[in-house]
Amino acid sequence: MTFDVIIVGGGFAGHAAAMQLGRARRRVLLIDASRPRNRFANASHGFLGMDGVPPDEILATFRNQLSAYESVVQITGEAIGTSAFEGGFRVAMGDGEVLAARRVVLAGGVRDRLPDIQGLKERWGKTVLHCPYCHGYELDEAPIGVLGESPMAFHQAMLVRDWGPTTLFTQGRLDLTQDQRVALSDRDVSIEETPVTALLGKGDALDAVRLSDDRQCNIAGLFVASKTEVVGDLAKNLGCRFEDGPTGQFIATNEQQQTSVPGTFAAGDAAAPMSNATLAAAAGVKAGAGAHFSLIFNAKGTA
Repeated sequence: MTFDVIIVGGGFAGHAAAMQLGRARRRVLLIDASRPRNRFANASHGFLGMDGVPPDEILATFRNQLSAYESVVQITGEAIGTSAFEGGFRVAMGDGEVLAARRVVLAGGVRDRLPDIQGLKERWGKTVLHCPYCHGYELDEAPIGVLGESPMAFHQAMLVRDWGPTTLFTQGRLDLTQDQRVALSDRDVSIEETPVTALLGKGDALDAVRLSDDRQCNIAGLFVASKTEVVGDLAKNLGCRFEDGPTGQFIATNEQQQTSVPGTFAAGDAAAPMSNATLAAAAGVKAGAGAHFSLIFNAKGTA
């Protein structure tokens, strides 16, 4: 069976794309590897209508609502390869099955590459965070740290000061200009040049960080501009163009979320320089509608 559209990725973007196509009564296959980026968080925040709801409950709601559309098939599995043929695309699954569709939507997301600091990875998504809009409010104006792993840390420190007293840890290698130091001072952001070597606290709570000179700095949350990479090689296999973002490369798309490869669309964190659940869902809507439009008009526009 050849589907109209195969969607790879069962997060906010993938489900949103599938719903648009299901409502158009198109034959759709949604492939979900069940490893969402936000699986480490206890609750999702900032997504209107679902604020404070655990991510797995949100995804269960997505799956349940999508099941009402008979033309949409949902499966759990991992897509490991893609290739184009005349009139469509093949998607190879990890179990050896090969599926076909006239269009493909890549919504597999990104993975975070975190600094190798004792106690950091196990707190990711709980007290080690990447987005203040998603998690800053819950810190309740307690002391906050920003880890200076990239030039983005300056902007992050300037921003998160609105959520609590902030310290920027330069790790001894973030080269701040004099103007940046003045700007941080004007925002009452402290600068600590001694590197962080460990995070301290019971369980996934964060009470303090230990510095390389054995001093401790009390904080309740640590923001990290993690480096990101697109999950899997599907976009690369197809020859999609990438662009450089502040944390890593992302798949380039046009206004309809079509990639540089005609018939291939991308949405969500893998296709945007900024990660946000609302933006991912909106991009999924655009990708679903764009794929539907191309099925009717055979659109050839590319990113």
